[in-house]
Amino acid sequence: MKLIIHGGFFSESQTNQEIKKAKQGALTEIVKYGYKYLQSHSAMETAVYTVGLLEDNELFNAGTGSQIQSDGKIRLSAALMDGKSLRFSGVINVEEVKNPILIAEKLLSFDDRVLSGKGAQEFARENGFGYYNPETPMRRKEYDKKLSDSIRLGTVGCVARDIFGNLAAATSTGGKGFEIPGRVSDSATTAGNYANSFAGVSCTGVGEDIVSGALASTIVTRVTDGMPLALATEKTLNELKPINGFAGIIGISAAGEIYHADTHPYMVWALCDGDVEVFG
Repeated sequence: MKLIIHGGFFSESQTNQEIKKAKQGALTEIVKYGYKYLQSHSAMETAVYTVGLLEDNELFNAGTGSQIQSDGKIRLSAALMDGKSLRFSGVINVEEVKNPILIAEKLLSFDDRVLSGKGAQEFARENGFGYYNPETPMRRKEYDKKLSDSIRLGTVGCVARDIFGNLAAATSTGGKGFEIPGRVSDSATTAGNYANSFAGVSCTGVGEDIVSGALASTIVTRVTDGMPLALATEKTLNELKPINGFAGIIGISAAGEIYHADTHPYMVWALCDGDVEVFG
């Protein structure tokens, strides 16, 4: 059983050690909870549960504490992919909900599995997900001052491999902040979140760069074709160099490889593999 999570990027990591330590501490606790949950649950269930914990922690840009867009509203996106069934589900730019990853989980059993905007919100209400305002005072302060650089840049994600060797990936984001309403990030697409029976990957960084490189699906496809996870990751990230792409990934392969990498050394992550815990 293996579990790896990320808390996105943050630009102040080199100058604000207090923020860095707080995020590392949160990841430490969440990866422990997630790994304990994995003992008696599937990879898919664990990925949802763990990303839900990340969404509930306002240190991260997902769920509570998400970025405010240019029109003053918060819109959330999240996706889930079960490597065993090869089913992908997600919500894009859904408003006034607490845990978009739970809505993505609910959609997994439907024929129409990726919903956006008003349709996603109506689906949430019809399925028992009540009103919730994910805004925090800090986010409002940042928005009012029109800051373009936040301490909570990036997304959150989880990749899990359960006791049966099944893989799942889940990713959630509050966007990049001050974006044009309607912008679609990578998180609710197979570029940012993908899994099959060979590997699972969750991405963070600049959504447009991740989509341009089709990162998650490309890495998983290369592993499926026989390439080791580390090599597949590095090759795919190297292909972003011509556009100076900004991205990070976490991944687990069916062979038991667990890997993380980024194009810029600011991604925070944690993994749990038995008794071993590593924090970035």
